[in-house]
Amino acid sequence: MTQDSRPHHPTKRYLRDAALAEKSDAVCRMGSMMLHAGTGSYRVKAAMGRVAEALGIEQLEAQVSLTEIVATTRAGGSFRTQVVEVPVPAVNADRIAALLRVSLRAEPGLRAAELQNQLDQVEAKAQHYPAWAIVAGAAVACSAFAFLNNGRWQECLAAAVAAGCGKLVQLLLRGFRLNQLAMVAMASITACLVYVLGADLLQWALPLAEQPLHEAAFTSAILFLVPGFPLLTAALDLARFDFTSGASRLLYATMITLAAALGAWLVAWAFNLSPGEIEPLGLPAGTLLGLRALASFVGVFGFAITFNTPIRATVATSVIGMLANVPRLAAIDAGWNPLLCATVATLVIGLLAGWSSQRLPAPRIILSVPAVLIMVPGVSTYRALVAMINRQPIDALTYASVALGIVVALAAGLAIARMLTDPAWISANPSWTQMPRTHAQKLLQERAASSGHRPGSPADPDGG
Repeated sequence: MTQDSRPHHPTKRYLRDAALAEKSDAVCRMGSMMLHAGTGSYRVKAAMGRVAEALGIEQLEAQVSLTEIVATTRAGGSFRTQVVEVPVPAVNADRIAALLRVSLRAEPGLRAAELQNQLDQVEAKAQHYPAWAIVAGAAVACSAFAFLNNGRWQECLAAAVAAGCGKLVQLLLRGFRLNQLAMVAMASITACLVYVLGADLLQWALPLAEQPLHEAAFTSAILFLVPGFPLLTAALDLARFDFTSGASRLLYATMITLAAALGAWLVAWAFNLSPGEIEPLGLPAGTLLGLRALASFVGVFGFAITFNTPIRATVATSVIGMLANVPRLAAIDAGWNPLLCATVATLVIGLLAGWSSQRLPAPRIILSVPAVLIMVPGVSTYRALVAMINRQPIDALTYASVALGIVVALAAGLAIARMLTDPAWISANPSWTQMPRTHAQKLLQERAASSGHRPGSPADPDGG
């Protein structure tokens, strides 16, 4: 029996494995926090790749779905595979921006403990806005959406009150940790009930108001429930052939939309309402243009507030949404194809968001999604569900195809904008530990060099 003469160093191997485990934990925590904040798979993997490279990890392979991350890290001949479960995303635009800054500032020599400390600071950061501001944001956003869908002033007022009540119920129910579909359905029922009951109250309190309060406008009161971030990030993930993340996000967004629409249908069925068309307002062209610009700005501003978007980014996305939506509506009025108008409008949003993101800087996803939400075809989706429940297959297919076509067109415009402005989108999937350096990274490095501080240090500007 011969003795193996090769040296064994179990202590060194143990220390190497322990160091890799510590780094892997930090990388996976970065990914889980990004995913839970509501951003897409592409940005999650990119952030994980940047910090992995800075930590000295030689290779990272990550698979991201809606609620799970499976990551394998390799360094020094060792590897570690880790599975992380993530709660259902709760959109937090400010956290997405903060985590992006952490990943962009990561440089070689970063220690796992240092990264964990930075993530602790991000996690401990308070919300930008109190609950009443979030409720008010949902109210003004849905009121603006009601006007953009030809609602009169009384429909806008009723939609604002109803949406505010629905959002308040949603926030209160989160404290009970109920099933998310149940929370969405109950918030939808609340908003629609308040709208319908508000119709009678308006008729009694304001006899000079135009009558009756249009029944179909109550769908504007539940627009705050539309899962904009999951829906658009699903489309962007699918455009990159990331089917694991894209398909799970799309299914989640579909279920949330159906829960909201089902709540609206129950109220409509109980009160025998009909989702008919709303006639145009008939305002002078100049007045209509100005009011549409104001409604687009206010609507996007309200949605951004509900996503906890920093105020500078909120103003930027509101301007972007206004500049894209007003010409879209004018083009549709002039007889242009709505699908083409939606694609061009979101292409403009994507390009403007990309340009603005380098100057704030902020992730373009938090600049583009609120601006696109004001264009979501909520009424067509609701009508499709009502027709399906009422066993009217032709009407259901008609309305569903209209809604689906608009959503696809909205996503296509954003995807085209990314391909035009991001080199990683026109090439094969990059290695996540060798990500192309972005313009934002270069700006941060130049700013750090000029100030004499290493990126990520306390003296580095928080707005980078």
